[in-house]
Amino acid sequence: MEILKGADVVAAMNTKMKEELTQFSDNIPHLAIIRVGERPDDLSYERGAKKRMDTIGLRCSTYSYPNTITETEFKQEFLAINSNPDIDGILLLRPLPKHIDENEIAALIDPKKDIDGISPINMAKVFAGNEDGFAPCTAEAVIEMLDYAKIPLTGKKAVIVGRSLVVGKPLAMLLLKKNCTVTICHTKTMDLPTTCKNAELLIACAGQAKVINHSYVSPQAIVIDVGINLDENEKLCGDVDLESISSAASFVTPVPGGVGTVTTSVLAKHVIQAAKKRINH
Repeated sequence: MEILKGADVVAAMNTKMKEELTQFSDNIPHLAIIRVGERPDDLSYERGAKKRMDTIGLRCSTYSYPNTITETEFKQEFLAINSNPDIDGILLLRPLPKHIDENEIAALIDPKKDIDGISPINMAKVFAGNEDGFAPCTAEAVIEMLDYAKIPLTGKKAVIVGRSLVVGKPLAMLLLKKNCTVTICHTKTMDLPTTCKNAELLIACAGQAKVINHSYVSPQAIVIDVGINLDENEKLCGDVDLESISSAASFVTPVPGGVGTVTTSVLAKHVIQAAKKRINH
């Protein structure tokens, strides 16, 4: 079993992005991170994203607001950032507090700045196979890892366990574009292990700690673990029980150190792409 580490993918992506940045003079691409409240996972992702932007040489500004901000006030702040011509990309940390309508905010974002693919316009473009739209960063990070490993995808039977709009559904569209035959599973799927066992490429994004064990994995399957959970000992783990599947899988991504590591590099890639579109239009 070969472990496909995110660090190797990130290093290759970062080298390429640094080269691309030499095309920019003074107007370095600029990311805005918007956060409401102080959720630990939001703060952790924000730190990781800022560090990645710094490493590559991108500008990054954070806009943080208290949980008590009203929906009206937040909309005003959001629209000001959205219309700022100096900002190329916007990352909205979610979920937002319950009193703010997340769908309404997602509909307001400028699709050209929507680098995490949350706007209905970008979602539609991803589902239509239109490369002009930004896909959610985590879904695209999976594709980056498969591309880096030079895994041929045409004709492969892919099974995705998870149907969220953040990973499962957009990832299915990205894999279809790569000519995979895709099955999406979920909590209501009958006899899930048998369906998963038919997969040559198995992607776990169900959000359940170590749910995928040896009974789900066919010999020589490629297993991509997108899950981020805490196990019974409060340690970070994925949706895949790595020890259990080690004798079956050919490739597997670890947690931590796998897909999550690549996600912020995809974010940076999207910021650069957004800046290029701004310059060329």
